[in-house]
Amino acid sequence: MEIFTVMFEGTLEHKDSMGNGRQLKPGQIQLMSAGSGVTHSEFNPSQTEPGHLLQIWILPRERGLTPSFTEWHPDPATEGHPKVLIISSDGRDGSATIHQDADIYRIRLAPGQSVTHKVRAGRAAWLQIADGALTLNDTNLVTGDGASTEVAGTLTLTATKPTEALLFDPI
Repeated sequence: MEIFTVMFEGTLEHKDSMGNGRQLKPGQIQLMSAGSGVTHSEFNPSQTEPGHLLQIWILPRERGLTPSFTEWHPDPATEGHPKVLIISSDGRDGSATIHQDADIYRIRLAPGQSVTHKVRAGRAAWLQIADGALTLNDTNLVTGDGASTEVAGTLTLTATKPTEALLFDPI
């Protein structure tokens, strides 16, 4: 599995059999390729601070890969951008690399702010709302909602509240 975690609030502590031991903070992402096998644990190290995260498991494009671990930290130059590529198959634009044909974007919108995404023929899109509310074309979505399409065209996301979301563009 390709396993990535996006922190929105709080801290996540990670330890694994590859010798990695780190704490993940809001805005940061960890990506672990479990490959041929790895043992790991993750937990909230705080007794008082809640954690809010999304953890996604994606099948890799091939089996038996060597396990690996990486972190992605936002570039301060893109911190205010509404749509930032955070994970891709080729690491372009400073993104973390995943062993699958998938692009994953962090979406951060202020109320009234919009962003678009073109779904190319033969691809799909999945939008997961981590916090906030927006309209996806003409559909209202709120915290916890997800939406998908396999139809080529342009998606328009317009926030009705401050919103954080993940947009997946897989094959």
